[in-house]
Amino acid sequence: DSSGVVNTEEVEFISIWLRAKYADTLRETKKGATDEDFELLGDKFHTWVRNNSHKKMNLVKPKDYKNLILSEMTKVTDLYLRIKEYSENLTEGYEEVFYNANRDLNYQIMLILSTVCNDDSKDIIDKKITDIRLKYVEDNDEEATQAGKGSVELIKKLRETPELGYPMYGPLINTVTRGARLKKFYLRSAATGVGKTRAMIADACNFACDEIYSEKEGKWIPNCTKEPTLFITTEQELDEIQTMMIAFLSNVDEEHILTGEYLEGEWERVLYGAELLSKSPLYIQCLPDFSLQDIENTIKKGIRDHDVKYCCFDYIHTSMKILSEVTSKTGVKGLREDNILFMISIRLKDLCNQYGIFILTSTQLNADYVSAQQYDQNLLRGAKAIADKIDCGMIMLEASQEDLTTLDPLLKKEGFETPVIKISIYKNRRGRYKSVLLWCKANRGTCRIEPMFMTNYQYQMIPVEDLIINIKQEIKSAF
Repeated sequence: DSSGVVNTEEVEFISIWLRAKYADTLRETKKGATDEDFELLGDKFHTWVRNNSHKKMNLVKPKDYKNLILSEMTKVTDLYLRIKEYSENLTEGYEEVFYNANRDLNYQIMLILSTVCNDDSKDIIDKKITDIRLKYVEDNDEEATQAGKGSVELIKKLRETPELGYPMYGPLINTVTRGARLKKFYLRSAATGVGKTRAMIADACNFACDEIYSEKEGKWIPNCTKEPTLFITTEQELDEIQTMMIAFLSNVDEEHILTGEYLEGEWERVLYGAELLSKSPLYIQCLPDFSLQDIENTIKKGIRDHDVKYCCFDYIHTSMKILSEVTSKTGVKGLREDNILFMISIRLKDLCNQYGIFILTSTQLNADYVSAQQYDQNLLRGAKAIADKIDCGMIMLEASQEDLTTLDPLLKKEGFETPVIKISIYKNRRGRYKSVLLWCKANRGTCRIEPMFMTNYQYQMIPVEDLIINIKQEIKSAF
């Protein structure tokens, strides 16, 4: 460059290349140790090359220098740029390279370059990328397990204790999901105003509060046990969440709570609901501008301080802080929204597995939902790849006039109320029901959305029984 300005990216590339190929020694950790190959090939690589060109790089004849630049450097440059592309953009078949690059695993490129030879074919290089990813980056060095090992004990255990989780709120939803299962990650997305936050509040209260007011019975009824639950809100204030929770528990419209105008008996129910909430192991954390580390730290703190087993995160979206965090870690500016959202979903699923907890979250929908006939991950705003990591995927939508017209004969025949909301189940790992719709009555004022019946996407009714999950003792977390 005639300007004399050093291109730091080029310097970084040359340093990584030379370290990967020629660094044989590393400085010892003891006090007073001197720099060795690895350290010297940092920003002073030109001096190291001058001193070691014959001995360590085998550069003796003019053709050796020619091969270094025209052959080795060219091949390494192509591979370096390829791995950088995989690291910065989610690429099918190389998703783990992107994931690892954004988890502070900074030596991934160097490790891959160190294994590749000048005469390697593309197929061999692809295999080496996979080998490095598995062996060095993901630490996946466990031996394969014989398929039948422990299988008899497994099926006996499932016969005695079926794979069920703590019940979610409402009829039929537990038939579909088998409850909120520990180590599972559920996503329930919706367009603005449909009620994704209110539905999540209903589930959080259902997990953590041992009483709920029943409109049908006209009294407070027992509601299983009290499970430690964390509700993370990214957009609303504490008091906004509290009034919705009290509205749900007491079955009093939130508007009455906000205006202070109550019908007969409602004030007493609201007071009791507030007292019930104050005694429950339900914790609210506000994260208006969050990073990946903030999410992880908040959930870990909930586990450490309150033994949280159930976490509701409202909701997955980008923020200024997370953009800054990812840019700082990767050195990449302008990272696409889909990449960032995918990173959040990966981190949440990791936390489920690592700490044996259940996480429920949500996303907004893109504009395609208005005319869609298939309600699946393609409607998720920002990144359909979010759905890759979830165990159960749901989309909540308003029931349209076209829906109601088509359903009219069924509603009259079966005597169902007119549904307000439909919930599409588009993904359901280890579940029987998917590509189905749950048709719901809904009172958003009390945060109660209750499925009534199920159909396929062609509006044909699917007979299904409501699964009642009885909790007799505390569910143990897996960590």
